[in-house]
Order: sequence, then structure tokens, then C-alpha cells
Amino acid sequence: MNEDARLVVWVRGRVQQVGFRWFTRANALEIGGLKGFALNLDDGRVQVVAEGPRENCHRLLDWLGSDDTPGRVDGVTEIWDTPRGGYEGFAIR
Repeated sequence: MNEDARLVVWVRGRVQQVGFRWFTRANALEIGGLKGFALNLDDGRVQVVAEGPRENCHRLLDWLGSDDTPGRVDGVTEIWDTPRGGYEGFAIR
């Protein structure tokens, strides 16, 4: 069973000014079925919100914590929830 889920992730490290949000969006679109956004936070982290099939959210989460991301990821914090909707696609904010 692959129900829809909402994944909220905060990524720590050198993840701003390295194209992290752009590559996150590109990866989400490549995985497919995901809507949400990637946003730079004032404290240097990037917040990612993704809604869609749980398996696809897991694939994005695995990528966010991998060595394939631009910059340097020091840590990832995640929260799972039920989808809220309201997203047209996957945006860079």
C-alpha cells in the first residue's frame, strides 16, 4: 500500500548558495508525483515540503541525506504527516 504522505524536512549544512533548492526541485520532478517546495531559511537551513506517494517521499528523503546533493549536508530532520494539499507543483521559494 502506497498512500499519500506529507514530508517536512529541514536540511543543515552548507546548503544555501550552492543550487540546493534547484536540484531538490529537479530531483522531486524526476521522482514524480510530488508537490511542495524548497525554501531557504534565515538560519542557513533549507526546508523542504513534499506531498505525494509515501514511497516517492522516501526516495526524496534518501536523496536529501545522500552525498549526491550540492554543497554539504550535515544533518536532516524529518516530520511525517497527512497531506494538506494546496500545491500546484514543486516550487522554489
